Amino acid sequence: MSVELVGVVIAASAVLVTLGIGLFAGFAWVVRRIDRVEDKLSARFDGVSARFDGVSARFDGVEAELTEVKIAIARLEGPRPHLILGR
Repeated sequence: MSVELVGVVIAASAVLVTLGIGLFAGFAWVVRRIDRVEDKLSARFDGVSARFDGVSARFDGVEAELTEVKIAIARLEGPRPHLILGR
């Protein structure tokens, strides 16, 4: 092997090691960043969920009241007339 070939092999391996370390460090940074963002988002989702629990309770109340109104209207109208009259 010539000196130039040894130099090229060493330089190429150094470049590969540098890129590998850079990729590993970048990946570690992204993972650490995602953990922080995940904590913030989970807290935010919990707040939104709490708001929707209140809205859900209000919708349940409206649903119950609407059912009562429908029953009252049905009682006022009386039974439906039959299409075929019995003899």
